[in-house]
Amino acid sequence: MKVKTILVSQPEPKMENSPYSRLIDKEKVKVDFRPFIHVEGVDAKNVRQQKIDLNNYTAIILTSRNAVDHFFRIAEEMRFKVPDTMKYFCQSEAVAYYLQKYVVYRKRKIYVGKRIFNELVPLFKKYKEETFLLPSSDTLKPAVPETLDKTGIDWTRGIFYKTVISDLSDLRDVYYDVLVFFSPSGIESLLKNFPDFEQNDTRIAVFGNSTVKAATDAGLRIDIKAPTPETPSMTMALQKYITTVNKR
Repeated sequence: MKVKTILVSQPEPKMENSPYSRLIDKEKVKVDFRPFIHVEGVDAKNVRQQKIDLNNYTAIILTSRNAVDHFFRIAEEMRFKVPDTMKYFCQSEAVAYYLQKYVVYRKRKIYVGKRIFNELVPLFKKYKEETFLLPSSDTLKPAVPETLDKTGIDWTRGIFYKTVISDLSDLRDVYYDVLVFFSPSGIESLLKNFPDFEQNDTRIAVFGNSTVKAATDAGLRIDIKAPTPETPSMTMALQKYITTVNKR
């Protein structure tokens, strides 16, 4: 069956010429964006109940833009003035660049990985005398604490925000040819919102091994996977699939 409509379970990209824009122009498909999950911050009282005192840390580990936003939000709620000496260890350049929203970049000690969390390990070992805080959501990939434990550094996890399932009830009678998922939470949201969901001719596209597992465990048929050596991005995987089925 041909693909004419796609629903991506994420916010719409803010950049004008995104890969999805190119996909829409080239394949003449309709692509809608709708976050299946969203983030809600926990309050300062909740963070204090986790026995976290921001004065006790000399370095912050930031794995996402959400982590950046909610660390500084909690700091403000606690009336904690973040010292200029604070060190920031960012998982990627995108996260490090986002820090500029809160700090003067050139005047801060910012250490950056390329993309994967493990790439920060040499930096953690180099600065193992620091006391690290990891602001995170209530859902955290097991590889992150496992990696930090192996480095032998002094680190603490703080739950500063939570991943919450979005209300999708307005989509009950709306049908798409392809549903695109990037996390197990997205699959969970689909099944929580639509417990009687029947896949039928709907194609499921998934990104990452954990999402593949969640979809498989839920009994869903996976039609499109990324990343692969041939299609490292989701838009490339969609492009390849659409080109094949729409030519039939």
